[in-house]
Amino acid sequence: MLLLLAGSELFGWVDWAAVGRWVSGYELVLVLAAGGLAFVVVGIVRGLTSHKVGRRPPLSWWAIAAGVALVIGVVWGTTGWLLAEAGRSKTDPAAARVEAVKTGFGIGAGTGGVLALLLAVRRQWHQEVTAADTQAHQEQVAEDARLDAGARRVTELYTKAAEQLGSDKAPVRLAGLYALERLAQDNPTQRQTIVNVLCAYLRMPYTQPGDPPADNAEEKLAHAYRERTQEREVRLAAQSILAHHLRPGPSRDNPVETFWPGIDLNLSGAALVQFALDRCTMHDADFRKATFTEGTWFDEAIFTGKAWFRQAIFIGDAKFRSATFTDGAWFRQATFTGNARFEGSTFVGDAKFGEVTFTGNAAFTDEAAHTDDAKWGDTTFKGNANFDRSTFTSAATFGKDSLPSTRYLDDKTSSPWTNFSGAQFARKVPAEVARFVSAPSAGDAPGSGTHPVENR
Repeated sequence: MLLLLAGSELFGWVDWAAVGRWVSGYELVLVLAAGGLAFVVVGIVRGLTSHKVGRRPPLSWWAIAAGVALVIGVVWGTTGWLLAEAGRSKTDPAAARVEAVKTGFGIGAGTGGVLALLLAVRRQWHQEVTAADTQAHQEQVAEDARLDAGARRVTELYTKAAEQLGSDKAPVRLAGLYALERLAQDNPTQRQTIVNVLCAYLRMPYTQPGDPPADNAEEKLAHAYRERTQEREVRLAAQSILAHHLRPGPSRDNPVETFWPGIDLNLSGAALVQFALDRCTMHDADFRKATFTEGTWFDEAIFTGKAWFRQAIFIGDAKFRSATFTDGAWFRQATFTGNARFEGSTFVGDAKFGEVTFTGNAAFTDEAAHTDDAKWGDTTFKGNANFDRSTFTSAATFGKDSLPSTRYLDDKTSSPWTNFSGAQFARKVPAEVARFVSAPSAGDAPGSGTHPVENR
């Protein structure tokens, strides 16, 4: 701009005297024109900047109005100025005025052309945005249709599989179980719902087949036996599906992709046969009043939520070796008819075994840890009560007369007996347990041998 002004002054390109005479009469017009030009420039800059975002037009309506006013002002101002100059012509004033009008409108046409170009840009933007919105809408409609079709398919498969579970034929029920398994595997959001269905199936009343009838038994008895035997296989399959998808970690038969994390189990009152969730991980697990027959396996199981076994009945051995209960375990009023093995188990929350009946041996050995209150009030041990090397990091209470009266000394000790050899108590040794704890031998270091460590 400075170079243009310097060149105009040097080479006489501009008649500054005429410019001065025109300016002296159009100060207000120039101010308005400058303001309009500023509005147009600001509108263009903001429009182009927002155009990058893609949602605002490159030229707003107020900027267009200002541009139109600017064009009118330029035409009027320049024409007026040229007419005034033409009036001073000494040769042919009329012809000069005609040329002045033509020149003024030519300048206006050029200025209007710039505005028309900007309007064309705005129209192009509008078309692009409309096309983009239309495409986005079509894509959204297609996506909604796809999701809706997927939801309908899931619903149809779920309904069909649920109907199969209600069949009176065992093979059809098995097909329904595996159909639900495939559905859950392919649809993670449906896994908890389908697990709830499997658990509900296992909660249905069930009677064990018992001994097979004689060859000459009535057909009614034989048919009932076959039905119960087949139902047993269906229930074993349902239990196997749960175990398969609750057991994390890669293996030859169980890759990581089959693990369903964060699953809750509600098997309260269920009749469970050879129930095995060893090395499985689950969240809340409700086994209240459940009946476990032919053995139970929870070895190395991890309960990330709460575990309820209140009034559960374990017919046969129950194995909880190295199991971890991270938010409490409730075994109150449970009955163990076989051996109860909790060697190496960890109870992070409350461990409540009040009024539990151990008909067989109860083993809480090999550094089984109770990190919160362990309550054994009114528990009945009819077999051996073995707490060898158990650790009680919080309060521990036992029933006054619940433990077998004989203290374990060696392999010749007659059963039933109680063993707290090497058990460690963070707090004071319970009075009902003190008689079973061996006194420290001379020279033993604190915490060694068979005596407890108090207040450690």
